[in-house]
Amino acid sequence: MTRLKCLSEHSGGILLATNKQDITTDYLVREMRNRGVPFLRVNTEDLPQTIVTFAEDATLTGTISIGGVAYPLAGFTSAYYRRPELPEPKTVESGEARAYAVQEWSATTRSLWNALEGRWLNSPFAILRAEDKPRQLSVARACGLPIPPTIIGNDFDAARGLLERHHCVIKPLRRALVDAANGPGQVIFTSELANLSAGDRAAFEAVPVIVQSLIPKRRDLRVTIVDQIAIAVAIHSQEHEETRVDWRRGARTDLLYESVTLPTAVANACVAVVRSLDLRFAAVDLIEDRDGKFWFLEANPNGQWAWLEQVEGVSIASALVDALVK
Repeated sequence: MTRLKCLSEHSGGILLATNKQDITTDYLVREMRNRGVPFLRVNTEDLPQTIVTFAEDATLTGTISIGGVAYPLAGFTSAYYRRPELPEPKTVESGEARAYAVQEWSATTRSLWNALEGRWLNSPFAILRAEDKPRQLSVARACGLPIPPTIIGNDFDAARGLLERHHCVIKPLRRALVDAANGPGQVIFTSELANLSAGDRAAFEAVPVIVQSLIPKRRDLRVTIVDQIAIAVAIHSQEHEETRVDWRRGARTDLLYESVTLPTAVANACVAVVRSLDLRFAAVDLIEDRDGKFWFLEANPNGQWAWLEQVEGVSIASALVDALVK
């Protein structure tokens, strides 16, 4: 757990909520250190090694004590919610007792997050609401971004009806990784959906999915929104066969990424989508079709962005720190 740096009486800094393995937050830490910005990185696995207090004489806003040093939550001017993990109570070993301890520490973390409401980039509760894919598509359309014809759910007949009218893809609704007991698991990529026969009904109805019209692409775009700023990177996915439907497939090291400037109306619409989702930050995925029209796919309210720091002209860490210190 990284301590606060350059704080006067342990107040006035930025709280970073994440986990020990999160490389993305390392970019923020480096940027803050370069600027001399005070911060506290809280890796939530380690919370059981701290002392957390909500006391009447502290107006119940909460305090985290690390190594005998108290950091009142009221003293943080802003907070960044990245990828917290479940707390790990190292002094509790038995199964039932450990499960109980994890639940109690998880409840405490929610109290900590609530105490910081109004200072988050993004609020963890807003993130949870914003992950609703049907809501995202509705908001995008209202903000002026076209969306492909879409069916979300496990309605076999509706999906087959869409497939009869359009060339379609199928993709997960929420989680793109199937865990394995002894291995890294399996990634579920967006894939073309050739057909649906009567024999597929039971399998299709077992789990909700997204079936969507396939838009012939010129390229993919990842648009990172930080408050009013839209940082767009074009992904030249159509240059390789395996990346044409899903640019993540194949993990190609030669896939070309390029910093680009979006049309003003498109950039403003992306900012409006993120604001309408009660967020300050999101990674918006767009498609530019062969006629130059931009289509909205989704907005990840807690999307990865560290890999974009390698693209010339892109500095998301700097934009995020600007927003946090503001």
